[in-house]
Amino acid sequence: MKRNIKNMVLAAMFLAIGLVLPIFTGQIPQIGNMLLPMHIPVFLCGLICGWQYGGIIGLILPLLRSALFGMPVFFPTATAMAFELMTYGLVAGLLYSRSKWQCIRALYRCLITAMLAGRVVWGIVQVVQFGLMGSVLTWQIFLAEAFLNAIPGILIQLILIPSVMVALNRTGLVRFHRMQPL
Repeated sequence: MKRNIKNMVLAAMFLAIGLVLPIFTGQIPQIGNMLLPMHIPVFLCGLICGWQYGGIIGLILPLLRSALFGMPVFFPTATAMAFELMTYGLVAGLLYSRSKWQCIRALYRCLITAMLAGRVVWGIVQVVQFGLMGSVLTWQIFLAEAFLNAIPGILIQLILIPSVMVALNRTGLVRFHRMQPL
């Protein structure tokens, strides 16, 4: 019970961070969106609170942000992002919780796998949405939007998220550990 309350409070904090962080990065119009500010709290939520919380926060965050601030645009951007971020939270949290060792190496494996899975899900949702609009998502658009334009944000995630997790480990708030045999 106590752990559930702690995770709910932390998940709410990650949701709040995800709502506010894009306001700061949006002040740099040329690269603000490329920094992927909503992704970071979702990844951290999945890793720290678990895949269930990470998935829920990932699903809610872009939709709520769209409803509150009008950005990202609800359709097709926020709807595609909702599935993408849900996948990030689910995959990162699930893989990390099931890792034999919870360490930096496992963290990077989980992050990279989740990033790839999330981008694939985003692409699938975009194909469906583009089809509904009578348009086509080409490979060039998919690669540009999912990977090339996202390089600054991906690099920030690969530096910042492990740094936060190492800092939390050093303070004892979130520990790296070896999974106990059953």
